[in-house]
Formats: sequence, structure tokens, C-alpha cells
Amino acid sequence: MPAADRAGTEPDVGDVTVADVLAAQARLRRFLPPTPLHHAERFGTWLKLENLQRTGSYKVRGALNALLAGRERGDLRPIICASAGNHAQGVAWAAHRLGVQAITVMPHGAPANKIAGVAHWGATVRQHGESYDDAWAFAVELAQRHDYRFLSAFDDADVIAGQGTVGIELAPHSPDVVIVPIGGGGLASGVALALKSQGVRIVGAQVEGVDSMARAIRGDVRPIAPVPSLADGVRVKIPGFLTRRLCASLLDDVVIVREAELRETLVRLALEENLIAEGAGALALAAGRRVAGRRKFAVVSGGNIDASVLAGLLTDVRPRAPRKPRRRRPETLRTPAMAVAPPALKPASSPSHLHAALPAVEETSP
Repeated sequence: MPAADRAGTEPDVGDVTVADVLAAQARLRRFLPPTPLHHAERFGTWLKLENLQRTGSYKVRGALNALLAGRERGDLRPIICASAGNHAQGVAWAAHRLGVQAITVMPHGAPANKIAGVAHWGATVRQHGESYDDAWAFAVELAQRHDYRFLSAFDDADVIAGQGTVGIELAPHSPDVVIVPIGGGGLASGVALALKSQGVRIVGAQVEGVDSMARAIRGDVRPIAPVPSLADGVRVKIPGFLTRRLCASLLDDVVIVREAELRETLVRLALEENLIAEGAGALALAAGRRVAGRRKFAVVSGGNIDASVLAGLLTDVRPRAPRKPRRRRPETLRTPAMAVAPPALKPASSPSHLHAALPAVEETSP
């Protein structure tokens, strides 16, 4: 079905609730340990490192939960999916782990490292079309023809619930705002379901010209032609129907990032924080400079960047030097005893329970 037809006809894609996210957490905990947190001090943001997840992306959460939930329902059909890369790798790993046959349809031009990652786990790779939507239409056709189970990269209740486990892992650290990248909206929907009832603000991030979800939330559901972008993992012509409803009701804002900002952020992550992220993986952090928050968390959604692309960025992009931190004055600290302590003090403004869960951050002076 072409993207235009999908935009005009809303299928029955089911529903997903907080209970589904909690059920996903119970399924996944024996397969996927929690990913770590890192404090990017120069950005003033905590990072949820899904680039260190199995297969290098959060996508394996939704794929594995969908396969496990399907097995509980007695659905043992082969799995087929369409993906620019990360969902395909997640499906391939989950299918390998559970002994399920998997077929992945990827567009021509998909990153070679992602294609290799899918093949490594034994899934069949079919390349079709020039975009995710072309691959999607072909995968749906094959599913109908051969009675495969088609597994959407984002518009599936089991997939959304699995992605929501990222939010479950963040909850104990008391964030006041969490920033998530948006392509089709599966991650943003799941994280919002997990955290919104706790009063956490959820902010989505998209790239200028690759902002189909932001447009859909405003009521414009026409397919767009995504511009070329470093964030290939979020280049979606039209977001999901289920994810659009969830994002419209649960997101507090969607920040649109310029391509130049995204490129600079990815390079700064590599040079200043020693973290490798793909374009979509750096998107939430790039949006973070426009989001206020005392305990701000950004999801680094993936790290599967092509080596040649990274080398080109490190050669071409020259990030601006970050501002020097302000010198802390003794009178701004809470107690006189803290004023004479060494520079490795925890910030006085941070709550004590957060320090119990997260590593302390050194204070630096210019």
C-alpha cells in the first residue's frame, strides 16, 4: 500500500497501555540487561546509552517483546519486517535467540554495516526500493502472499511496549524531562506511556525536513518526502497511526533540529564524551540545548554509524568550543562544611537520591 493510501485509511492497529509496558519489562529482563547512564557534563544532560544495547540500538527491545508476546499467543509464523537497518537487526537478533525464521526487507542504500549486522544473525535480507516506505510496501505484500507475520518498526502495540522499557529503566532516577528522537514514533510513544503518569515531561526531537510526526500532530497527515539527513533511521514519510495518537496525547513538545546542529552534536559526542552514536542517536541530545530541565535525560538511541560517514564528519565538522563552567562560590553551597571541601563535590542543587543511583560529577573551574 503506498504511503498516500496509508495516510488516508487508518487501519485497526490495536492499543497499548502502561500495563503492556510493564509486561514487556517482565519478558525482557532475562534477555536484556539495563543499559547504562552517562552524564555529559558539557551538555548538562544525562544520556541513556541505547547505543550500547545489543545490536547497537533500542530497537531490539520492541522486536524481542513482539516475538515473545507472539509466542505466548501461539503465533509461531515466520517474521517479516521492513527497516532502514536497526529494526531489522533487532528482529534478526531476537529471531536467532528464539529460533524463529526472519526475513528483513531493507531499501537500497541502507548502511552496509546494518545489512551485515542483519546477515550475521542469520536472517534473510531482501533489498527493495529507495526508501523505508518502498521496503514497507514490499514486505507487506510478501507477508500477505506467504502468511508471514508482518512486524512494523513502530506501529505495533508489542513493539511500542518493548520500547517503553527504556522509560521504565529511567524512572528510578527521577527525571523531570526526557528527550527522545522520533521517526515513526514507537520509542517516543513507549517512553511517554512509561513516564507520563509520574509527571515527567516528554519531548520529541526531529530533523528539519524529516518532521512527519510533528506535522501529523498538528493535523497535517500528508506524506512528506524526507530530505537527505545524517539521521537515516528517522526518515519516515508518514508516522504510525497508533504512535500518532499516542504522541499527540502524551508529548509535551517536539523540537525540530537543524542538520548542522545534528552533525556538530554527533562530533562533540565522539570527541568530548568518547561516545559513538549514529545520526538518529545524537538527535535527542542535539535538541536538548533548547529544552530546559534540572534533571534532563536524552536517549542516545543507536550507535550503528558507517565508519566512512563518521570519518568524514570528524574531518569536516569543527565544533564550537563549549562555554567554560561558572566558578562556584562558597556562599552558594548549602553548608559551610561544603564550602571548604575539595573540588570533587556533588552539585548542591542535585537531590541526594539521584546521587545514590548515579555517579558523582566533578565540579570544574575555568
